[in-house]
Amino acid sequence: TVSLFPYRLFYFGNEIGSEMYCLSGYKQKSLSHFPVRKAFFIKTNGNINIKDNIKIMSDKLFIFDTTLRDGEQVPGCQLNTIEKIQVAKALETLGVDVIEAGFPVSSPGDFNSVVEISKAVTWPTICALTRAVEKDIEVAADALKFAKHKRIHTGIGTSDYHIKYKFNSTREEIVERAVAAVKYARKYVEDVEFYAEDAGRTDNEYLARVVEAVIKAGATVVNIPDTTGYCLPDEFGAKIKYLFDHVDGIQNAIIATHCHNDLGMATANTIAGIMNGARQAEVTINGIGERAGNTSMEEIVMILKSHKELNIDTNINTHKIYPASRMVSSLMNMPIQPNKAIVGRNAFAHSSGIHQDGVLKNAQTYEIIDPHDVGIDENSIILTARSGRAALKHRLEVLGIELTQEKLDKVYEDFLKLADRKKEIHDDDILVLAGADRSINHRVKIDYLQVTSGVGVRSVASLGLNISGEKFEAAAEGNGPVDAAIKALKKIINRQMTLKEFTIQAISKGSDDVGKVHMQVEYGGNFYYGFGANTDIIAASVEAYVDCINKFKIENI
Repeated sequence: TVSLFPYRLFYFGNEIGSEMYCLSGYKQKSLSHFPVRKAFFIKTNGNINIKDNIKIMSDKLFIFDTTLRDGEQVPGCQLNTIEKIQVAKALETLGVDVIEAGFPVSSPGDFNSVVEISKAVTWPTICALTRAVEKDIEVAADALKFAKHKRIHTGIGTSDYHIKYKFNSTREEIVERAVAAVKYARKYVEDVEFYAEDAGRTDNEYLARVVEAVIKAGATVVNIPDTTGYCLPDEFGAKIKYLFDHVDGIQNAIIATHCHNDLGMATANTIAGIMNGARQAEVTINGIGERAGNTSMEEIVMILKSHKELNIDTNINTHKIYPASRMVSSLMNMPIQPNKAIVGRNAFAHSSGIHQDGVLKNAQTYEIIDPHDVGIDENSIILTARSGRAALKHRLEVLGIELTQEKLDKVYEDFLKLADRKKEIHDDDILVLAGADRSINHRVKIDYLQVTSGVGVRSVASLGLNISGEKFEAAAEGNGPVDAAIKALKKIINRQMTLKEFTIQAISKGSDDVGKVHMQVEYGGNFYYGFGANTDIIAASVEAYVDCINKFKIENI
C-alpha cells in the first residue's frame, strides 16, 4: 500500500507548488518534469512543522527520449504528425521523463508536431531543440505553448573542430553565444537544457568553463554529447567526472549524456557517464538515429534493472518496451536486427543443445533477463480468419495503437484478406496493417500485377497503374520476376530512376509470411525511400518502388 501525504515543494527556497505526492513507488512521477538535483519537501498537516532535505535525484535517472527528433533524422524514417502523436503516447505509457518532440524552426511540419504532441501528452516534459539563435528559441517557445511541462534545448558546438571550421569563431565568442542563448531561453521557460555539441572531442578544461558559464546563466540541464561516437568508455566517464570535480555550481543542474554509436560504444559510454554522476540519459527506441544510431533506451534501462547494485532507477515500465519497440520499427519502416539486445527476434532464442538443456532446467543458467520483463508474451493471442473485430481491436490496444471506428473497419477488412492468405496473424503483421493506409492519397497506385516466372523460362510481368485516376498498362521481360515487374513499371513511369538499395525481410517465420521490402531510389539527384509489405514478395517490391515514386518532388509523374 502506498500512502499519500500533502507536501509543498520548494526549489532553492522558492515554493513552486503543492500536490499530493506518494512517499514510495512512483513518488517522483509528478516531479519528473522538474530537473533539479535537490528540493525541500515540507510536510503540511495544517501547519508547516516538518522539514526534510531530500536528494530526490540521487538514485533517479531521467530518461530523455529523442526518437521523434534525432531518431527521425534517419533517411526514410520520417513520420507524419498523427504517427508522431502515436509514438509520443507510447513513450508516455512507457514512462519516459522527457520527450524531445522536434526542431520547430526546421520546418512547418516539425513545428506542428511539437504543438500537437504538447496537446496530446500529460506527464512527460516536452522538449524542443534549437540552435543558439534567438529566432530558433522564439519559434520553439511558440511551439511549446500548449505543453504542460516545457523545455527548450539550445546549444552550440564547443570542440575546436566546430569552433574553427563550422563557426569560424573563437572559444571566447562561443562562451558568450552559449550564455546569451541560455539567458534568452530562460525568458520563455524555466527549464532550459544546454548542449555542448561535440563535447566528446572538446578539451575538458574548456568544456568545464562552458558548462560553468551556462549553469550560472540559468541552464537546469547540461547535455554532454559524444556527437561523433568517438570516445572510449573510460575516457567519456572521466570527462563527466572532471566536470563534477571542476565546475563550480554543478549541483544546480543535471548533467546529461547523449552518445552516438559510430564505433559501437554508445551504450557503454552512456553507462560510464551515469556511473560518474550523469543523471539524464538521452536515448532512442531501438537505438535508431542518424549514421550508426544513438544510445538504445531499452539497453540502458535493462542494464540498470539487472545491476541493482548500482542503486539507480528509472520510471520506465519495462513491460512496455517490446510493444513500443515493435511500434517504432513498424511506423518508421526500420527493421530490428535479429540479434539486437533486448528486443531482437533472437534476443531470447537458444539453439545450442547445451544452452537449451540449461534453460529448460533453470532459465537463469543462460538468461539474465526474464522475457516477460520487457513485454515479450510467449502466450500472446494468435489471430486467425475466425478472430472477430473485437479481438483485433484488443490486440491493437495492447500494442499501443488507438484507431477510429472508420480506420478500424478498414484495417479489419485488410486483416481478413491477409488471414485468408496466412494461417496465423502475428503482432508485426497487425502493425503493418495498421500503417497500411499511407497509400490512400498517393497519386500512383497499383491496379494489378501479374508475373510469370520459373526455372528454364523467361520472367514476364504485366502491370497496371492508376495515375491520378488515369489507367496505364505495360509488360516487360526481366532477369527474374522482380526485375521484370520493375521494368514494366519503368515503361509507364518513363523517368531516369536508379535503384540504389533493395532489402527484403520476413516479419516472422514461415513460407506464408508477410515480406517487408525497403527500397532507395535515386531520381533527379535526390534519394527517396519506399516501403512495401505483402505475402507476395514481388508485389511488395513493386509497392516499395511505387512508394518511392510518390515521394518524387515533381509536379507531374
